[in-house]
Amino acid sequence: MIRHRRLAAVLCLLAVLGTSGCLLQPVERAAPKATKAPKKPNIVFVLTDDLSWNLVAHMPQVLRMQRDGLTFDDFIMADSLCCTSRATIFTGRYPHNTGVRTNFPPDGGFEVFKDKGGEQASFAPSLQKAGYRTALLGKYMNGYQPNDTQGDTKPYVPPGWNEWHVSGNGYPEYDYNLNENGRLVHYGARPQDYLTDVLANKGVEFVQRSAGSGRPFFMEIATFAPHGPFVPAPRHAALFGGLTAPQPPSFNEADIRDKPSWLRSHPKLRRPGVRRIDDGFRDRVRMVQSVDEMIGRIRTALKERGLDRDTYLVFGSDNGFHLGEHRLAGGKMTAFDTDIRVPYVVVGPGVPAGRRVGEIAQNTDLAPTFQELAGVRPPATTDGRSLAPFLRGAAPAGWRESALVEHVKPPPSPLDPDRQDSAPGSPTTYNAIRTDDMLYVEYSGGESEYYDRVRDPHELNNIAAGLPEQRRRHLSDLLYALTHCTGSGCTPAGRSR
Repeated sequence: MIRHRRLAAVLCLLAVLGTSGCLLQPVERAAPKATKAPKKPNIVFVLTDDLSWNLVAHMPQVLRMQRDGLTFDDFIMADSLCCTSRATIFTGRYPHNTGVRTNFPPDGGFEVFKDKGGEQASFAPSLQKAGYRTALLGKYMNGYQPNDTQGDTKPYVPPGWNEWHVSGNGYPEYDYNLNENGRLVHYGARPQDYLTDVLANKGVEFVQRSAGSGRPFFMEIATFAPHGPFVPAPRHAALFGGLTAPQPPSFNEADIRDKPSWLRSHPKLRRPGVRRIDDGFRDRVRMVQSVDEMIGRIRTALKERGLDRDTYLVFGSDNGFHLGEHRLAGGKMTAFDTDIRVPYVVVGPGVPAGRRVGEIAQNTDLAPTFQELAGVRPPATTDGRSLAPFLRGAAPAGWRESALVEHVKPPPSPLDPDRQDSAPGSPTTYNAIRTDDMLYVEYSGGESEYYDRVRDPHELNNIAAGLPEQRRRHLSDLLYALTHCTGSGCTPAGRSR
């Protein structure tokens, strides 16, 4: 009976949005003088690992991209965990539809992604079918091993990729293997083996090879930087000697008695802990220097071959990272903005220079964006919407007002590179709604959080206990609709507040 009442409430909620809004695709309003992009542009996607907004100020090439192109100021991850985020990026589906909820089986990881058809549902095969030369360099999915043959005679290369240069454990940046188009290649501890630089070299080489092919190309360079253990390239290891971590009002938060039980027991950070945070932030800034230089090299290679006018370059991250906020020493997985709001910047043909987009975007939107740019119709199972109209100066009608964030707490595993974040004291399983003015979280144990992001942008005061019952029920019903949506049904669900 309770389930029927909840379903009826959700149907009423969606009815308020308008039947026509549920059945028809929204009409996009073209901005005046919007420039049309080439039919088959090239696309380069630089995807970093755990890169937070507070690192961008130390990346001159990314700052240049912001001046030359478009920045999404409110880009929200559907789960601030590596593997779940990447599964969503590849498919355009929320975690509850990809089935990838953690980094390792039985609830996530490479094998679960593969077994549930994620590789076939990825944007890569559709782009390849549309005539694109495709390449993936760097990181794929947690649990992937470059020497895994999947029953074949040589290392496995997933469908949809013309070129494949991928590692499994590249976090230390040295002493790793790459599966290079089905051939296992080992890299050691020499300075030139530094993984981010190796990926940069291979990225430039792919651009050079593609320039004369007569075919459009898609390249994803997925760095392991700046994920821990925070190993910078030797040439950057001594830079930023006096730099310390930012300390916003949420840093080492004074009073957390209003927080849910998983966080309420955290003690205040002491001076040695703050020093470790400063050291970690300094090394993260050092690490992203190699990423930043790679972006500069790729843009130069494109320009030298006259490809820059026909190529979209997208820079972003799989999730954010907290370092000291709300007394949390280092990690992600929370619903706080430090973890779910990440940088996304785009330059390319027709992209307005210096533009900032305030509308909420999500990682569900990346796959349909790449597909639309390539002239491919996204499949009906896609939960997100293409961001291409924003890149052309248009404001899409009926855009979402609510972002869904969902997270399943993973069991601690010695094999998990994010195990420090899933230990006792990390967030329990939750679902959340994030809008431009509030954050609402429901935990599996029955606790909740609500932050007024206009009056309380640093999410210090949890006022869930004071919510009017009607408002709480409305948010709970909206959250239910979002966590059960699929395909085009996610659009009307995300338009309500």
